[in-house]
Amino acid sequence: MLYNKKAVIFDLDGTIVDSMWVWTEVDIVFLGERGLTLPDDLQEYIEGMSFSETAEYFKQRFNLKEDVEELKNIWNQMAYDMYANKVKLKPGVFKFIEFLKERGFKLGIATSNSRELVEATLRNNKIIDCFDCILTACEVNAGKPAPDIYLEVAKRINVKPADCLVFEDVPMGILAGINAGMEVCAVYDIFSESSDKEKKRLANYYIKSYEDCFDKSYEILHK
Repeated sequence: MLYNKKAVIFDLDGTIVDSMWVWTEVDIVFLGERGLTLPDDLQEYIEGMSFSETAEYFKQRFNLKEDVEELKNIWNQMAYDMYANKVKLKPGVFKFIEFLKERGFKLGIATSNSRELVEATLRNNKIIDCFDCILTACEVNAGKPAPDIYLEVAKRINVKPADCLVFEDVPMGILAGINAGMEVCAVYDIFSESSDKEKKRLANYYIKSYEDCFDKSYEILHK
């Protein structure tokens, strides 16, 4: 999986941190305060969107009076404490990052989340200094599945796309990595469990947990 690779680029939510539960809580409260209920298909439509694209989608779908920047500020305020204090790394992540750093891999973050929340949780989990580049989809032209964010991270760390390995937890993110010309390892997450079959079909590799990376009996080099 890491053969001939020079860099590893991670998505954040659901990939290296267990955080998708935050957005279920935030969406229920946010919509509830406006007399709305959480639609069952919401995640399907916003998967891969940048923070700004998601705000624009909410504004249009729910006919909200707030503008995009106001919505982003509200969500940042609602989620900040959880990201700064409660969101934790997924099992095996810290050990795997240490393993990569010790072997000289460049490391990047390519996330659809806001920079405020990303930096809060990386700092709280004491890994913010491990990354050579932290980029949000709001800083490129289009969110996932467009390849923009992965191509930009590769550019900033000065590594060719073909020399990068991506870790992602949802199909739109996997497609973004593939569209960037990178190999992708899908990561299990309970919030995207219903997409596991699709994730395995799209990705080059699949892991149930980062602890699998250190289990020699586990076939991480194959689907």
